[in-house]
Amino acid sequence: MPPLAKTPRPAAPAGTGRVQVVDVSPVREGGRWPAKAVVGEGFRIEASVFMEGHGAVGASAVLKSAEGKVLRRSMTLASPGLARWVGVVAPTSQGQWTFQVEGWSDPYATWHHDAVIKVNAGIDVDLMLEMGARLLEEAAKVGRQRQRLTRLAATMRNGELSPDERLAAGAEGWAFDYLRANPIRQFVTKSAAYHLVVQRERALVGSWYEVFPRSVGATFTPTTGWVGGNFKTLGASLGRVAEMGFDVLYLTPIHPIGQTFRKGRNNSLNAKAADPGSPYAIGSELGGHDAIHPDLGTLADFDSLVAKANSLGLEVALDLALQCSPDHPWVDQHPEWFAHRPDGTIAYAENPPKKYQDIYPLSFDSDPEGLYQEILRVLRFWVSHGVKIFRVDNPHTKPLVFWERLLAQFAAEAPDVIFLSEAFTKPPMMHTLALIGFHQSYTYFAWRNTKEEVTEYLAELSSDWGAFMRPAIWPITPDILTPYMQHGGAAAYRIRAILAATMAPTWGIYSGYELIENTARPGSEESIDNEKYEYKVRDFGLPIAVEMSELLKTLNNAKHNHVALRQLRNVTIHSTSDDATVCFSKHVPAELAPDGVADTIIVVLNLDPDNTREGVAFLDLAALALAEGQISFQGHDLMNGETYTWGAEAYFKLDPNQMPGHVVHVKG
Repeated sequence: MPPLAKTPRPAAPAGTGRVQVVDVSPVREGGRWPAKAVVGEGFRIEASVFMEGHGAVGASAVLKSAEGKVLRRSMTLASPGLARWVGVVAPTSQGQWTFQVEGWSDPYATWHHDAVIKVNAGIDVDLMLEMGARLLEEAAKVGRQRQRLTRLAATMRNGELSPDERLAAGAEGWAFDYLRANPIRQFVTKSAAYHLVVQRERALVGSWYEVFPRSVGATFTPTTGWVGGNFKTLGASLGRVAEMGFDVLYLTPIHPIGQTFRKGRNNSLNAKAADPGSPYAIGSELGGHDAIHPDLGTLADFDSLVAKANSLGLEVALDLALQCSPDHPWVDQHPEWFAHRPDGTIAYAENPPKKYQDIYPLSFDSDPEGLYQEILRVLRFWVSHGVKIFRVDNPHTKPLVFWERLLAQFAAEAPDVIFLSEAFTKPPMMHTLALIGFHQSYTYFAWRNTKEEVTEYLAELSSDWGAFMRPAIWPITPDILTPYMQHGGAAAYRIRAILAATMAPTWGIYSGYELIENTARPGSEESIDNEKYEYKVRDFGLPIAVEMSELLKTLNNAKHNHVALRQLRNVTIHSTSDDATVCFSKHVPAELAPDGVADTIIVVLNLDPDNTREGVAFLDLAALALAEGQISFQGHDLMNGETYTWGAEAYFKLDPNQMPGHVVHVKG
């Protein structure tokens, strides 16, 4: 495989300036890999900014596009003791950007601090006022307020006025506000310019609905046996999915399935004639990764499905499972693409104690270039048929150098294409997959259930890692059914849906969630009668499915209508008096909101599926961005439509079988 084009390194600052700008964040490995953002997302930048002595400094966060557009926002001193400054800027277009921090000496802020003390104490009054007047005159040299600033400077020199009146002219009211917004910047120092790739919103935000296409519309009769669903029956069902507010339809593999070692129900080695086999055992004499299982329809039928989904506001995501059945054409055409055992046979896939005799993993050692070009061809084929999202199965079992090259290629030639990493593995591997270009990543959310686990994980996901690894939150998958979900009943499904939909911008469910399919295979965290090995016929008209569908619709509508739920790194965790409840808020200020209106959401959730919980949420009112001095607010609950008046201590009582959580829009 030829060497990858190197990611441009950030340019080092020219040297140490009078003002120091260090420890810029988010940066990994010195800027080796770019940070990520999407159009309109508040991108949070931090740095330590300081200089010698006690003079005041200021800082700005700066974004610059490849076309030369510059966005500059003032930063806030978030931690004075650590000289840590924070700023948030929202990129306005897709493409390659850079971000950096500018630090400077702020002579007006330094003067203001000293003047207020000295003038009030009668120390060096005329000297301090003259210094202030000169600063106003300097500020008047730029901008559009020359006359007003010059008049205020004259007022500060007017000996007929009292010292307090003269000081007020330059240290209070309009002058103070103006120079805080338009500071006099001396000794400006710039950090290195670090790379930022800005992608479309779907790379951060989405509600996914997973289906096995062959099950949707499948029928069984004693006479005909099983007749699987297809793209047409799936298309007929999309109205229900769209009505629930989902915007990504995720299809498990749609390719021909091999016959050799075909698995039966529950991964049995003894498949019956009617068993459809695992769709992850890809390939037969009918074709491989660029072919469609004939039971599902034709390529034209697939194109029609994509078109119909798009017309309903749904994007189609395909499963990219880079593995083969023993019958895949690649096995005969390119045996070098597979690992061979000493006896000459091809090694099948294993994840001890699980064995997948029907699947051959690929080997990237013998002909990496040939394999790369073939996979690239397959992906380009599906992109040409309207697919812009791929959920990648087990990417951690393929070389990172392969993924880095492939993802860079698509970033250059098809930047709208999104890749989701399905890697449940060691954190360093998960993090590195994100760093090298995967747009989204599965997480360990399913196993985080207690108050401590949830709050710690929420803090981790929304930390500066959120600029590199975007979480996709799934309560269950076809292969993951945790004890919490097995034993918590419908209440657990309600709780985890609310948490998943509000905790991260992207979340998803596997079809059947609405029916509380929570029976596990004995001794495992996997559903019994796994749909990977059989057809599933579901009745979504049952009362529980109707109820759950309404809940899912409510949650997705909340995400669509509230920008605060479509952002990741805007989280504040609030304490509660009860040890089985969690409270957090998300806030987007007006200047970063698409409609120019600030948006704040508070989530209070009972994590106990067996018991009603009540207590008090201790709200950090400052984090809710209330007006200065405001001690209470009205909140509209998006879950039940009620309105509450809450203050710093908000009482709650949450029944997991009726009302497990509040999702409250702060109205002011």
